[in-house]
Amino acid sequence: MTRPDPIARLAAAQSQSASEGLLRRLRSAEDSSAGMITLGGRRLVNFASNDYLGLAHDPRVVEALRDGAKRYGVGAGAAHLLGGHHAAHEDLEHELARWTGRERALLFSTGYMANLGVVSALLGNGDRCVQDKLNHASLIDAARLAGCDLRRYRHADVDGARQQLDAPESAALLLATDGVFSMDGDIAPLADLAVIAKSSGATLMVDEAHGIGVLGASGAGSLELAGVSTIDAPILMATLGKAVGTFGAFVAGSAELIDGLVQFARSHVYTTALPPALAAATRVAVSIARDDHELRTKLHHNIATFRAAAQARGMTLMPSTTPIQPLLVGSSEAASALSQQLEQAGYFVPAIRPPTVPADAARVRITLSAAHDEEQIEVLVTTLASTLRR
Repeated sequence: MTRPDPIARLAAAQSQSASEGLLRRLRSAEDSSAGMITLGGRRLVNFASNDYLGLAHDPRVVEALRDGAKRYGVGAGAAHLLGGHHAAHEDLEHELARWTGRERALLFSTGYMANLGVVSALLGNGDRCVQDKLNHASLIDAARLAGCDLRRYRHADVDGARQQLDAPESAALLLATDGVFSMDGDIAPLADLAVIAKSSGATLMVDEAHGIGVLGASGAGSLELAGVSTIDAPILMATLGKAVGTFGAFVAGSAELIDGLVQFARSHVYTTALPPALAAATRVAVSIARDDHELRTKLHHNIATFRAAAQARGMTLMPSTTPIQPLLVGSSEAASALSQQLEQAGYFVPAIRPPTVPADAARVRITLSAAHDEEQIEVLVTTLASTLRR
């Protein structure tokens, strides 16, 4: 018997993806600015970025990064527990805890690592993690890594979630959901999920990657918008590379939770800390995201402008009130063709295809930003309408 060659098997899978028109490819941007990107020498209006408030290019954030690099250098040099934890990290964690109304916060290098660290620290064999079927891959992978019983309920189906929470008393229960779903743009029914979590003795964890900075009176996310308390949703994870405009992630919760993660979240313990200069810049970005209500107002105005213009031209939109505005096309080929036509017209709107989304649910994923202006949005919608009529 010939032993399988894992690299050859990987190559065969890649060939299969290529034959199905599902091959992913990397493209290098020559440069970017707020709401714009240059690809292949062409300047395009960027409707693919998750920089919802335009903070990635904000001069105040850039200056803070520059000042931080002068003070701390470029890298942290070590893991948090081995001298890599700087005053800039500490200050940022305090700011994030205050923003989200939690006792403490803990920085992670990425949202993926944050979710892996939290779930694997909390759950093990004999425990159960119940998740929405449209959760981000990092939450699904986190449960698999933990070795617990992973159960997934139909998207936003509260009754389905309740049924999956029916587990033996000996099992620790974690109900984990995205706050805003990254490919559909809708918001989880958090108030109802909090009720069933409480009645089942489950702990509710919410991934605020696409909600932080965008939703709620202070931009603290979908939990703030839904009015769900820190008691009813003890674990909040959010990323810093979307509306906050920088990089990294954090988990916020009780002192008991954070102290436990410092000890047992392997993806925090065994990795180099975020550059402290970046933490210093992020602290400035957080203060802007929290306090500059005009930015958030403009973002939501742009969302409303897009939806009104699209609906006026007969487009069927998904029920999203967030910056993520998917336009379902169906087949991968049709989605890719639409994306290419939009790029030819000057708009960067990538196609989203299986396995990221279900079969026959390929789409172009339009993301709006406070950096966009009304004219860019109106022309995009006009171009979409004329392209779809062909």
